[in-house]
Amino acid sequence: MDYSQIELRMLAHLSGDAALIESYKEGIDIHARTAAAIYGVPLEEVTSDMRRDAKVVNFGVLYGMTAFRLSRDLKIPMGQAKDFIDGYFDMYQGVQGFIETTKQDAHKNGYVETLSGRRRYIAGIDSSDRMESQMAERMAVNTPVQGSAADLIKIAMIRIQKRINDEQLPLKMMLQVHDELVFECPRDRVEELSAMVKSEMENAMEMKVPLVASVGQGENWLEAH
Repeated sequence: MDYSQIELRMLAHLSGDAALIESYKEGIDIHARTAAAIYGVPLEEVTSDMRRDAKVVNFGVLYGMTAFRLSRDLKIPMGQAKDFIDGYFDMYQGVQGFIETTKQDAHKNGYVETLSGRRRYIAGIDSSDRMESQMAERMAVNTPVQGSAADLIKIAMIRIQKRINDEQLPLKMMLQVHDELVFECPRDRVEELSAMVKSEMENAMEMKVPLVASVGQGENWLEAH
């Protein structure tokens, strides 16, 4: 069982960006929508190659990707890479506001927080070394997103284990890997127990966008994928 696009969904919640929230509420392909924005084409004209590039931009912005890095990764001219990033922020202005506010808070407080209030102190945020300071800023922006996603799955795990204990369910939580949980259960209870886990994962936090957990099953972890 794993969360679908959890970091981008968390970004939508934290930033309050209207376009991101609308996309997830309406079930619009977020990578296709970004592709339409950065390439300046209607959604229905987005190709698979455009979508692939937009996926790099969607996750790259989250990690503070520069035009230089995007240019190198996509093998496109620097000017086009800059236009892609500008097009992204034109579409998702709330994300740009979130990034700048988070940086300012990190400089002011020396730390950032996840949704559950966990703090991470950001070393080097006010360093006179520009490269060190910029790296610290990227860490500051990324921490509330990844850290809150980590909070989410831990809350889901606690809720699921409580259900297992309270209801004496024949289900064993074996492993957590990033945004994925691995379980063992009897074959004849798979559908019932999968539905329970899915429900707990999707309702672990109240967010501005729907949480979606995908279910896989098989004789082993590889087969379940």
